[in-house]
Amino acid sequence: MRTSNVIASIALLGIAVVGIALSPAISFDGTRAPEGAAGALPDVTPSPAAGSPSLGGATPLAAVPAAPAVAPLTLPPRSAMPPTPQEAFRSGTQALRQGKTEQAVMELEYAAEQRVPGAIWKLGRMYADGDGVKADKARAYEYFRRLTTMHGDDSASAPNARFVANAFVTLGLYHLDGIPGTLKADPNVAREMFRYAASYFADPEAQYYLGRLYLVGKGAPKDAIQAARWLRLSANKGDHRAQALLGSMLFKGEDVSRQAALGLFWLIVAKDAARPDEAWITDMYTTALAQANESERAMARKYLEDWLKNRRE
Repeated sequence: MRTSNVIASIALLGIAVVGIALSPAISFDGTRAPEGAAGALPDVTPSPAAGSPSLGGATPLAAVPAAPAVAPLTLPPRSAMPPTPQEAFRSGTQALRQGKTEQAVMELEYAAEQRVPGAIWKLGRMYADGDGVKADKARAYEYFRRLTTMHGDDSASAPNARFVANAFVTLGLYHLDGIPGTLKADPNVAREMFRYAASYFADPEAQYYLGRLYLVGKGAPKDAIQAARWLRLSANKGDHRAQALLGSMLFKGEDVSRQAALGLFWLIVAKDAARPDEAWITDMYTTALAQANESERAMARKYLEDWLKNRRE
């Protein structure tokens, strides 16, 4: 969190505004803390290790559903390629940075055909994001599907784990919304993609999306407690979108026990990391700050100070 913004946030919390009274602290499981007891500090310790039974004991997924095949790229003669697949991967990524897109795609495709995980993921991201090539979700889907099929049951501590986890998340998003003319939307499949990456790889982005599905009841039964648990895991790892949703849930006390000060704390942290196009986060923060009373602001300020101190240590 930027220092100037932290100081501004703390100063704003010190301004007294007439609002609702501070409610007793209540835990995530719905039990009420003893009257007069201070709310527990937000959990800023590392989340359970990847694959921990406490996260649901995920097992490797079956094969990811196949989308209609896309035409393969034509590769140049082998002699035109760098001597090894790994060198082709490195050369391809460098060529992409230099704007040599055709060379980059050819070298990365060669490395991908030789089963280099980073090359498969990079090609998927290029077509998913339109990075140097025309965006093509169908082609991106096939790259990510190939990566998850090959490496979905690799160790969560493997060097390529972050690529594989991101591939599962992206596949989940494609199944959530569908790909016109290629893939029918299926929120249930999306949920399983997110759940696997969230539990087996402990991926914070997957945890955010899984929590959001439980929050709105899409692809999963609406369950605010499950939503809060997954969002909290993601928030503790720094996903500002999860911090915002969790903060709003706790501040409002809708479907979960109200913890206004803790909710305001998370909204402060999320607001500072929000991008310019994420006005919904700033709006949540502004509304909560205006509604919070002096006691809630003071407690949120204490949470923020302790959180910053723990980050420095």
